[in-house]
Amino acid sequence: QVQLVESGGGSVQAGGSLRLSCVVSGYTIARSSIAWFRQAPGKEREGVAGFARDGSTAYAGSVKGRFTISKDNAKNTLNLQMNSLKPEDSGMYYCAAGGVSSSLSFRTPLYWGQGTQVTVSS
Repeated sequence: QVQLVESGGGSVQAGGSLRLSCVVSGYTIARSSIAWFRQAPGKEREGVAGFARDGSTAYAGSVKGRFTISKDNAKNTLNLQMNSLKPEDSGMYYCAAGGVSSSLSFRTPLYWGQGTQVTVSS
């Protein structure tokens, strides 16, 4: 059974930082696509950052230069370092694995975590 468990969310002021982690079990992330998505209330889920199977990365334009995605294959863990946070970064952040497209479409991943909440106040 594949499980993805996110952690690290919280409440910060604008300009602050958070580091999200996603521990994956039942699925090896080393040569798989995996990504972070987020969803704000009333808005469609959107891709934030991800790894393709070949290890290349993709970022949403709104987070480039502020967010950094990384993974620890030995720990089967995906991370997201978020700096210079803005109120518009608020939302539920989800980890998703398998079938992630280069465009970070939310429609294609196979497995999803339950999410971790990020709130950025101005």
